[in-house]
Amino acid sequence: MLEAAPEMDWLDWILLVARVVVVFFAVLISVMLLIWMERKVAADMQTRMGPMRAGPRGVLITLADGIKLFFKEGITPTLADRPVYLLAPVIAMIPAFLAFAVIPFGTGVTLFGRHVPFQIADLNVGILWVLAMGSLMVYGIVLAGWSSGSNYPLLGSIRSTAQMISYEVGMGLALVAVLMYSGSLQMSQIVASQDRVWNAIPQFPAFAIYLIAGLAETNRPPFDLPEAETELVAGYFTEYSGIKFAMFYLGEYVNLVVVSSIAVTLFLGGWRGPHPSFVAWLWPLLWFIAKVVAVVYLYIWVRLTLPRIRYDRLMSFGWKFLIPIGLLWVLATGAVVVLPDVYGKGALLTGALIVVGAILVASLLWPLIAPRRQSAGETPQ
Repeated sequence: MLEAAPEMDWLDWILLVARVVVVFFAVLISVMLLIWMERKVAADMQTRMGPMRAGPRGVLITLADGIKLFFKEGITPTLADRPVYLLAPVIAMIPAFLAFAVIPFGTGVTLFGRHVPFQIADLNVGILWVLAMGSLMVYGIVLAGWSSGSNYPLLGSIRSTAQMISYEVGMGLALVAVLMYSGSLQMSQIVASQDRVWNAIPQFPAFAIYLIAGLAETNRPPFDLPEAETELVAGYFTEYSGIKFAMFYLGEYVNLVVVSSIAVTLFLGGWRGPHPSFVAWLWPLLWFIAKVVAVVYLYIWVRLTLPRIRYDRLMSFGWKFLIPIGLLWVLATGAVVVLPDVYGKGALLTGALIVVGAILVASLLWPLIAPRRQSAGETPQ
């Protein structure tokens, strides 16, 4: 029988509201520091100094940019569908904040005799909630491009729709492999299952697929085709200015924080890490922040290293490479989870050796049987 949930009193509601407010402002501050970090890392890789004037070593540059955009005059195009045009930035920003609600970022603390978890809601379908919020983000982009009444935003929104839908399939397959291996959809349970080894080690292909799909989901280079300044001016938010443009910008970076936090939660052990016994609630939080910063730094590194790829190659990579590998890895994960219970661990090891041997033999024979490409200027035999 299902147990009834304990009734919440006024103190529980106050603590819940306080937790929501703290998480909201923490995400905003993290976005401000993330943008400063990206500009500083970019400057360091390009042997520049980066922002230095606003605050100590330019740390308040994002706040200065936000204040400037807030007081800047907003311009609405004549041909824009005004209600949808104004609503699109909100739709693009809110799902990114909602997705963070199921991410555990620590063990919790005791206040007023109540245990306050470092998580807004521990849903038993946490992964499905994350996927649902990720799917909602595309609506803001599509509506922004359509309602602007211009060709460049419309093309950018169409690109974004195809890109996000395509790479959500690969991301979903990576998450399916993790939940099969962990045996739970609940975020806290997935973190608890990594007490001995992080999922990134036995589930490394799924981890790589998730990181690549995360680049496409957040429109980060080299997958920033919906914006593509050299082709579409600024893509789907070309006709936006002032605070409405800032909302798109904020939503994009909040989404980057969410994608990195999910990667940490599902693959890198979440808040787990060695820590001393004193101030026990603080160290898991610091471990979680350090891991998120490491993943964000990886995304920044990729942005500053790889050039933007062609759109047809982007779609081809997603459908012909990423999704087939994700499907094969889901099958392999299912075999690893189920076959030992049916046939024993010895049979699973034998099967794995046979598969690895077959792959090695095929890789050796492929150059002999594959048709050789004819080089330019070479006359056919």
